Amino acid sequence: MGIRIYKAYTPGTRNRSVSDSKNISSQEPEKSLTSGKNSKKGRNNQGIITSRHRGGGHKRLYRQIDFRRSKLGVSGKIISIEYDPNRNSYISLVNYNDGEKRYIIYPRGIQIGDKILSSIDAPIFVGNTLPLTQIPLGTAIHNIELQPGKGGQLVRAAGAVAQVVAKEGKWTSIRLPSGEVRLISQKSLATIGQVGNQEFNNQRIGKAGSQRWRGKRPHVRGTVMNPVDHPHGGGEGRTSIGRKRPLTPWGYPTLGSKTRQKNKYSNIFIVRKRNIH
Repeated sequence: MGIRIYKAYTPGTRNRSVSDSKNISSQEPEKSLTSGKNSKKGRNNQGIITSRHRGGGHKRLYRQIDFRRSKLGVSGKIISIEYDPNRNSYISLVNYNDGEKRYIIYPRGIQIGDKILSSIDAPIFVGNTLPLTQIPLGTAIHNIELQPGKGGQLVRAAGAVAQVVAKEGKWTSIRLPSGEVRLISQKSLATIGQVGNQEFNNQRIGKAGSQRWRGKRPHVRGTVMNPVDHPHGGGEGRTSIGRKRPLTPWGYPTLGSKTRQKNKYSNIFIVRKRNIH
């Protein structure tokens, strides 16, 4: 998958680029695996905005993704690679030998017609899912379970990849894309390979309307607001923040301040903290 660059036909296409979609199947999504999706627009059950900068956007169908990969011992065939508006990675439709169809996260390099398998003794091929006990050190993995049987929760974004770095007792050390090294039960399942659409972050939207299509509303800087609206607001002309540290609209420290709870239950599983840039 590469990047397709527009010519400057209009101001909106100047410097605009999108995924070339060469390997994407031109077909409708599997109807039995889709459902309606109600957009909350960042509001709670009282209609109050609790998550800013959300709203509008194109209507979407939700594709039900098999994060559990629970079809143990049943091989399946990749029959399509499709775009999913609900995530930045692509998805693949798998037709299993027993006739059932499921969507999975698209692993980089897999082709239509390839076979995949979820099993304890599955070979170490891209797209296959195994327990961490069976995956050799140094292997690239994604869609990792935090708890056995709960389904993959880690490393699901476009281009994301983790690595098995050590095994000791009943725990496996995984290096996550953030640089964090974390202990995960060896009974947890993980999928071999890297998530596809790794060029996603190299795309340039070209115009603000592209973000509106995705359901993202404008983000306004605090320094251009009035003092009543934001702690950074006010002043004559362009001014600095005017505080000891940057603050959120509600007065809490931001832009680099650590927000993780000091007594969070999962701290004991973190061998090395993530890289903070």
